[in-house]
Amino acid sequence: MQESYLATEKFLAACDEMLTGKYVAAEGKIGEILKAIAAGEQLKSLFAAVTENYDFGAAKQQYLRAAEEGGSGKGFVCVPKERSEILAFVFCLLVELDGGAMELGDFLLKYFYEDGSYTASYEQFVTRLIRPFRDIVYDCFPNVGLRGEAARLRQKEESVLESLSSAIPAERQRIAALELREEDKVAGDLILSELIAATGRGDRSEIRALLCGYFYFLKGVGAESGESDGIFAIAEEL
Repeated sequence: MQESYLATEKFLAACDEMLTGKYVAAEGKIGEILKAIAAGEQLKSLFAAVTENYDFGAAKQQYLRAAEEGGSGKGFVCVPKERSEILAFVFCLLVELDGGAMELGDFLLKYFYEDGSYTASYEQFVTRLIRPFRDIVYDCFPNVGLRGEAARLRQKEESVLESLSSAIPAERQRIAALELREEDKVAGDLILSELIAATGRGDRSEIRALLCGYFYFLKGVGAESGESDGIFAIAEEL
């Protein structure tokens, strides 16, 4: 049991180091994550369960979207919505990256392109995939985790996400009660619905993008309020 506990701690530590570290060290950290999974019975059982009969080939077609012909030349990633699917998809992706089936730098520039920079593209990658991957495992083993500053930062982030998640339902009710065109109400509710899902995954990049869109939506329909300002204020803490 102690060995499994230590393996989970190593897993969480390697994920946190990916989130706060540099692109140049990423390949080594991917290896550490996979070694920790292999070394811990609890982790092995968890990933064996989520990957049983998992069709990663089909998942790549679904979630890794290549650039459209005649488009920008940049692909993108659709993050799975189900927690078990996130675990399975990211795990299999890390195995391919670690094994050399995909080269990390090429992968980043193809699906997380940001100003042609490996550093900026890497930040998008870890925010959208590694963070929810880590958080789901942490939730499975809440008594295991880093102590000190890393734990403090994680607790702060969880508190902010919880506050944001609590504020959104009231905002949906506010928009529904306004005298707006029906299509505007539907658009506002759709943004807020996606915001709830992104908050549940802890996807900070998507949260920021959705709030940016929501800001301009409110401006466009003249529906700004103190309540909506409160949501933006909470999100600034992320």
